[in-house]
Order: sequence, then C-alpha cells, then structure tokens
Amino acid sequence: MASRRVSVLLCVLLAYSAAFAVSAANFNQEFDITWGDGRGKILDNGQLLTLTLDRTSGSGFQSRHEYLFGKIDMQLKLVPGNSAGTVTAYYLSSQGSTHDEIDFEFLGNVSGEPYTLHTNVFTQGQGQREQQFRLWFDPTKDFHTYSILWNPKHVIFMVDEMPIRDFRNLESKGVAFPKNQPMRLYSSLWNADDWATQGGRVKTDWSHAPFSASYRGFTADACVAVAGGKTRCGAAAVGTEGAGAGAAAGDWYNQELDLTLQQRMRWVQRKYMIYNYCTDPKRYLQGLPAECSMQ
Repeated sequence: MASRRVSVLLCVLLAYSAAFAVSAANFNQEFDITWGDGRGKILDNGQLLTLTLDRTSGSGFQSRHEYLFGKIDMQLKLVPGNSAGTVTAYYLSSQGSTHDEIDFEFLGNVSGEPYTLHTNVFTQGQGQREQQFRLWFDPTKDFHTYSILWNPKHVIFMVDEMPIRDFRNLESKGVAFPKNQPMRLYSSLWNADDWATQGGRVKTDWSHAPFSASYRGFTADACVAVAGGKTRCGAAAVGTEGAGAGAAAGDWYNQELDLTLQQRMRWVQRKYMIYNYCTDPKRYLQGLPAECSMQ
C-alpha cells in the first residue's frame, strides 16, 4: 500500500510539473560548449545537448547568461551501464576564490548498482556541505528533471519537482548565504575514478567508453545579470541588492516549502539520503557547522 501511495504521489508531481512547465529554451541560444574538442554536441535544432567522455577527454558547457536568483530546470539522462569512475556535474557557480556554488553531481557506479546524487552548497569559497542520495528510479533509462530553486531565503534542490534538500538563509544567525554573486550554469562529464565510485576503489572501465550523458528541456525563470551591476527579472531591470526584484520576478522569488512539501522532503531524506555532513562530527574538530543545529 505504501509503495502504491508513493507511485501515485510521484505521478501527481510529474503531472503538476508538466502542466506548469515553461517552454524549453534553445541550447544554441543559451549555451556554449566550452571544452572537449568536439565531444560536446548540440543536436535536434537546439533541443538536445550531449556530452561525451573517452580516455582522452571529457567535455562541458556553460550558460551565456549569469543569474542572480531563479528557478533553473534541466532534464538529464545519465551515462548508462557501467558508469563507474565517471561524474556528470550540473551546477551554478560564480568565479574567484570566494565564489558561491550550488551543485548537483551524479557519481557513476558499476552496472546494476545505483548512482549517487551528490549535492553541495558553497558560500564565499567555503563548501563542505555535502548531502548524498540514492534515486528512486534509474536515471539512465529516461530523462528526469533536476531543479535548483534559488531565492533570497532558500536554495532548494528538487528532482522531478520533489524537494530533496533546503539550504535556508540563516545569515541572521551568522551563516553565510549565496545572494550577491551572479552565477552561470555549468555542466561537464569527466573522469574522477580517484574518488567518485566507492571512494576511488572502483576505477573507470575504458572498454565501455565512450560514455555519454544527454540534456534537454532547459528552462530558467530567473533574474539575469545585465550591464551596470543590475539584474533583469521579467521585463524589469533592478539593482543587485534586489530592490523591486520580487515584484518583477515570478512566484519562485518568494517561494518556500509548505508543510506538505516539507513532509515530502523529509520522506526522501529518511528513505534515500546516504550521507549528511551534519551527522558526521568526525569531520569537524571545532564542532559541526552552525546551520546543522538550525535546519
């Protein structure tokens, strides 16, 4: 009965997502292939993007725009079969030693074993806020939507509109939050067999190369950085401090998880979370990060 309720819940969430989806952007207009010497390709008149990894090189792309807050969605289909040693990274990041960053990373595994979904948040160059999950589906069989909802109060990670993590703005309690640095969207497929699969114990099997991941359905309902230190939210240009941004942006700008979505997130975390930095005191000689007692 419980599994049936979960299936119904996921179907409802998928239907909700489809009904309210923003039309997908064209990859040719929104992204540049930045490395890989031809291993990254934009296909189907800009509706599909593929990245490839072989023994010589991986590949990657980045957005042409920088965003300061937004709801970012991307559909991914990950490397199938024996993907051990490979990492498909999909993340927002600013530049410099004090950069901010919001990460999805998909750590491959041997055939038949589940992927690890690795999440992290960097603020002012400081990360080490990892949470890791298994997925409740095979991410190599079909496309699934991975979303970052980033507004002045929250960074919410979602999978098929199911929230899995909420990093809240706790600046009033002395916890840094990413809110001032515009970030580009990046993605790459690369070899990380020194750490990615079972702590580096399982290496990449190059007999299965080339490895490939696919992307489609990109949407960014977001505030875009423009000239003069401002952002454009909807049709309006506002200061980077956010004056007027809420009125110009979409509902996402003030969105929070209601009680139902909080319960769904806690269900995912109970059932599928396999690592949480807030429950790993051995890493922190001076004590757990402050937000761990506030989340």
